[in-house]
Amino acid sequence: MREYINAVALKDMILCADAALRENIQMVNDLNVFPVPDGDTGTNMGLTMEKAATELRKKNFDTVSAVADCVSSALLRGARGNSGVILSLLFRGISKRLKGVENADAKIFAAALHDGVDAAYKAVMKPTEGTILTVSRLSAKAAVEAANAGASIENCLACAIKAGQDALDDTINLNPVLKKAGVVDAGGKGYMIILSAMLASFVGEVSVPNEAQEIVIPTETAFDVFDTADITYAFDTVFIVRKKDPDVDLEPLRKYLSSIGDSLVIGEDDEAFKVHVHTNIPGNALNKAQKYGTLELAKIENMRTQHEDLLAGKHVQSTDDLDAIEAELEAAEEEDAIAEAEKEFGIVAVCAGEGMKTLFQELGADRVVTGGQTMNPSTDDILKEINRTPASTVFVFPNNKNIIMAAEQCIPLTEKKVIVMPTKTVPQGITALLNFNPDESEEALVEVMNEAATNVHTAMITYAARDSDFGGHEIHAGEYLALLDGALIGSYSNEEDLFKQLNLAFEELNPEFITVYYGENVDEAAAGKAAESIGACFPEAELSVVNGGQPVYYYMISIE
Repeated sequence: MREYINAVALKDMILCADAALRENIQMVNDLNVFPVPDGDTGTNMGLTMEKAATELRKKNFDTVSAVADCVSSALLRGARGNSGVILSLLFRGISKRLKGVENADAKIFAAALHDGVDAAYKAVMKPTEGTILTVSRLSAKAAVEAANAGASIENCLACAIKAGQDALDDTINLNPVLKKAGVVDAGGKGYMIILSAMLASFVGEVSVPNEAQEIVIPTETAFDVFDTADITYAFDTVFIVRKKDPDVDLEPLRKYLSSIGDSLVIGEDDEAFKVHVHTNIPGNALNKAQKYGTLELAKIENMRTQHEDLLAGKHVQSTDDLDAIEAELEAAEEEDAIAEAEKEFGIVAVCAGEGMKTLFQELGADRVVTGGQTMNPSTDDILKEINRTPASTVFVFPNNKNIIMAAEQCIPLTEKKVIVMPTKTVPQGITALLNFNPDESEEALVEVMNEAATNVHTAMITYAARDSDFGGHEIHAGEYLALLDGALIGSYSNEEDLFKQLNLAFEELNPEFITVYYGENVDEAAAGKAAESIGACFPEAELSVVNGGQPVYYYMISIE
């Protein structure tokens, strides 16, 4: 009987756990009945473990400490959804206990399991019993008790699995939603699959597969027992921040995020931390987090609209977290850092929404940086796209006043000549680009595009995130907010009153061209109705309606 877990054994245990999850993804997904359209539990946990397995396969290790550190770092970056983040936290705690350890005996490994649970509970602001937290806690407790009684590693893991399975069976009684659906907790089941595979690997019952099979992400799930009213906080918000200080205290951030949302989980290592939270004000979450470091990646998804699409049988667009984005960045970094100049002028534009991205590409943008309100890209994000543009001179359209400075920081950082056009809104950027003529001189282009942009007025329609009194307007959370060129027009409980006031404001502008860009939360019929109300007031103006697909703003309206 083996008395220690060495580096080779621990690596094999994780790889076997990864393989076991792959084989059982659909089974775990079938247990997932919560109204969270940010990915099924089995898929999230499987893709999270896949990240660790990928990193482990790249090299050999001399100590369990090195293996655990590699797994912890990979899981933090690859974590998807609540279940994936909690899984990463469990291994973060395990890694800390195994730090500096060459070979782990039963007591050390059992203590590591316990520390993993401790790390997960501390990170989750409002732990919910009857979940993976309960299963992992009771299994770790059993492992520690067995180790203290002199049990071997094999018996410790067996005791952990037995206690964990009992806890998993009891989750149906601890959680009302599970009881209603008649199933056990999906995350807890996934964790038990991991522990069972680790034990099977350790005793030689299973071996590491030669090659990992690609994980197929299911496109359907059963959310029909829920209503969107069950979703209190609409926006599933996930982001990564690189720490300013490795010892920074994240407790104030946890308290703040807990006050504006739920389902909060924060995972961290010495270099970065990753946040998953459901909130109605994602921009505030990102802004607060940036006090602790530099925002690297972010993704915000509207769970209500995704849930409605699921029930309607529609295809739901979801990135489930940031793993796909990170993979794209990693792949891009392997390419040549700076594209050769194949032409004189190139275009980089910043926008959010598939419709907006497509529009900029059709207008000639070489590269599009995803970002905008609540998702300001970094200087590095913009710089990478500048360098990938095959031109000697690159015009950058920030399309947001909060992105202009970040774009300007790129000027001395690249061998390409960078000209930042100070576009403050997406409609300004679109109009400026409509006036781009590559046959003109640089000076003429700057003059013409700047003049075109300054002739554009932009109206924005979004929602009020909270009650407030701003600029003499009494605002109530959930109301429509209307802004014109950044100034608040007012807040309204219905669209009819909103567009009535907007049209009054538009009269002073004597519009000749009006373009209505509707966002991801607006359907074509509603957009058409809104456009009709505008067109009725300005029959002489040329009116267009475009599906921008932008987040945050229901409508962006260009007035020229």
